[in-house]
Amino acid sequence: MRSAWIPALRATLVTLVLTGLLYPLAVTAVAQALFPRSANGSMVEDDRGSVVGSELLAQHFGGAGYFESRPSAAGDHGYDALSSGGSNWGVTSAKLKDRLAADTIRLRAANPLATGPIPDALLTASGSGLDPHLPPEAIDWQVPRIAAARGVERSRIDTLVESLREQPTWGVLGEARINVLALNLALDRQFGRPAAIP
Repeated sequence: MRSAWIPALRATLVTLVLTGLLYPLAVTAVAQALFPRSANGSMVEDDRGSVVGSELLAQHFGGAGYFESRPSAAGDHGYDALSSGGSNWGVTSAKLKDRLAADTIRLRAANPLATGPIPDALLTASGSGLDPHLPPEAIDWQVPRIAAARGVERSRIDTLVESLREQPTWGVLGEARINVLALNLALDRQFGRPAAIP
């Protein structure tokens, strides 16, 4: 019996050291050397050098002068990176219908100058609940509100939005998209922070 335990224990310890210690350290070292920004979470700083978020994770933006992100079902209040996931409400769910109705009323009230139907991306959460991008039509729908809140011509906002449009990866994977955090930071850099509404 002892002759079987000793090799098993030795194999367990060697495997533990190799896969639980050396391999993770090696991968971490390579990632830090080759892709330090990505390895550290793709953090984004504002003009003051303060970290304001990650370009990989959506967050809530308040105020008429900022573009809204896609709704989030991640966590109790949304946008919780520790609770990534969707709501799992189906098309027959009364809770989903109630939330959509409430969000439709809220979005219409907050965007009185917007024309056309509300883009789906502003009403539906992504599967992760943390998608940091919006399609161009969801951004364009909000532009009149942003221009009015910041006292800027719409064409200047449109130009800024277009400068941050990301094309499909390799021209075929995914769709055109805009990172909402990057866009809101660019708004503040170019036009200053919006005045607080009394």
